[in-house]
Amino acid sequence: KFRLFAIFFRFFVYNRISGALSLLKCPLISPTHRPNNPLKMSSDSRENLDVKSFYPTKVAFQGEPGAYSEKCLKSMLGDKLIAVGCQTFEEVFKSVSNRYVDYALIPIENSLGGSIHVNYDLLMRYNLFIIGEYEFRVEHCLMALKGTKISDLKKVLSHEQALAQCENYIRTLDNVESIPSYDTAGSAKNIAENNLEGCAAIASELAAETYGLEILEHNIEDDHANFTRFILLSRSSVSIYLLPNIPAKTTVVFSLPNEAGALYKALSCFTLRDIDLTKIESRPSSSQLLQYLRKIQNVSQNQPENIPKFQYCFHLDFLAGEYDESSQRALANLGEVAPFMRILGSYPRKGLVVGPLKDTLDNFEKSQLKTFPFVNVGLKTSALQGTKKNFQGDKLKIGIIGFGKFGQFIGEKFAKSHIVRAFGRTDQTVAARKMGAKFFPVYEQKDFFSGLDVVLFSVSILSFQEVVKSIPIEYLKGKLIVEVLSVKTHPKEVLLENLSNDCDILCTHPMFGPESGLNGWQNLPFVYEKVRISNGQRADKFISIWEKERCKMVELTCEKHDEYAANSQFITHLLGRILGEQCLMNTPIDTRGFQNVLRLMETTCSDSFDLFYGLYKFNAHSHSTLKSLRESFAQVERQLAAKEAYVSAKQEMAVDERKKILSEVRELLQEAALLTKKEQD
Repeated sequence: KFRLFAIFFRFFVYNRISGALSLLKCPLISPTHRPNNPLKMSSDSRENLDVKSFYPTKVAFQGEPGAYSEKCLKSMLGDKLIAVGCQTFEEVFKSVSNRYVDYALIPIENSLGGSIHVNYDLLMRYNLFIIGEYEFRVEHCLMALKGTKISDLKKVLSHEQALAQCENYIRTLDNVESIPSYDTAGSAKNIAENNLEGCAAIASELAAETYGLEILEHNIEDDHANFTRFILLSRSSVSIYLLPNIPAKTTVVFSLPNEAGALYKALSCFTLRDIDLTKIESRPSSSQLLQYLRKIQNVSQNQPENIPKFQYCFHLDFLAGEYDESSQRALANLGEVAPFMRILGSYPRKGLVVGPLKDTLDNFEKSQLKTFPFVNVGLKTSALQGTKKNFQGDKLKIGIIGFGKFGQFIGEKFAKSHIVRAFGRTDQTVAARKMGAKFFPVYEQKDFFSGLDVVLFSVSILSFQEVVKSIPIEYLKGKLIVEVLSVKTHPKEVLLENLSNDCDILCTHPMFGPESGLNGWQNLPFVYEKVRISNGQRADKFISIWEKERCKMVELTCEKHDEYAANSQFITHLLGRILGEQCLMNTPIDTRGFQNVLRLMETTCSDSFDLFYGLYKFNAHSHSTLKSLRESFAQVERQLAAKEAYVSAKQEMAVDERKKILSEVRELLQEAALLTKKEQD
């Protein structure tokens, strides 16, 4: 019996270990059975794609459906996005900040009414970026129930500002009373829903179309030069997309010390560099900002008389991109004189759109869809609260494949608010248990994938394709697949080629690690692209993990990421490893520059060589970069040799010149001596 038990036990263990080894070394599914790459599908296959596979892009505005803000939204972005109406401007900001919507369009100033101060204050309160602007011509229309004549009117309803802008026209109407309302489109809605006879509304042409009213007269405003400037808001900046040929504007807010000439010094930062300023607006500082200013100004709490009772922030617009050379110098100079400064956005002018939103609009145009399947959704506060409840539902179940140094680094953050599972070759049970996660060995692969919401690949660049192919496709169906590689185009192509269409794909690059993120992730860049998303709520919930850690969120295509960062990362690691070969050491008198060199060497050499090789292999510019560096090194050597030859020749010439001068002096002295002797004789 004992021998039979031993044989059975050996057979059982052998099968489990063999299965685990086969999982790690060879694909379990033949590549011929993998789904087709959507990017390589035929035109017929593309036409059969369901339009609902598009990720619904939502833009919030303030007001009822049919409001001027919605009309401006359609004029600027077209009618293929979801228009989401909110009751207040703060709800608009909240909807973007809490990821209920992707963008927001709000008015910031009117040519007749001036600045909209509440939105200036909200820009300070919420960490959003301006990514575009649009100058919208306000055209007021008089509308009423169908069949109504102007002579039948007894009341005119609209927002008080619209009534004021049409005051002269209203006077021409006989015995008509002006009644202020909370909203222009809301007035039209009130007349339509309550069937109010003898009443008219002043609103947009879109409001009449939305509520089925008849327009009695167009363009009834007293002053036809009535324009409102709207700004487009997002959670991510688009300043990196502003090419030199794109007309750009930058909005910055700053505070100044209470001293003579402070504002003059601030404005001179731009004037001396010939930067055109288009607007400056001052607003009282918020209490939070006031506390911050008191802290950095070292104002003693025991001397309240030293604290100014009124402090102001200045909002400034100038016509240049944030990364223009002159702008960089001006902003650096402004930072020296201003105790507080923040760039609210650098964006294209003249209604242009760049970045991910432009890609979305271009994709809609290529899809040749006349309308988007979700259009004109007026979302009230209750609906927003319902969305918030769904969004903040159960915790995500996140599975991390590759629980090495970086996998443990991000897994520790995930485990604070979500359920984390770990999977890898080496046993990391102890490390997982410390952070509240659960580790699964390779022979428990099926249990690891069961019930997961997110599968995150934290493996090396070289092994990524092999690891993806080694996982049975049915284990990944319906899940959000995330990768965190340092290069992006390669993993994107691998995932599109090997995953079925019911797998969501999110390509990300946290551009920091355990060393640089040791003291938190605040202001560290997190780059991501929503490659293929059907469950937007789940993807947003995962992305919000990084937002809550205050990362600098950058939505960027994988191709653009590699164009910007792949070669710079390769050069960084290359120089760090070259310095590492020099075995540089700390000294008691290190300069700050040498300390930065040592820090670069330590950071790059602590990463695996596989990462460095991956940056070399999957970088289209690596060979040309190596060649260019060799040429640059040779050029520097030639410059040093030329300088050395020049200095040597100069020294020789100086010696010869010195000898010549001494010889001339000697001759002059001899002549003088002879003359003196003759005079004495």
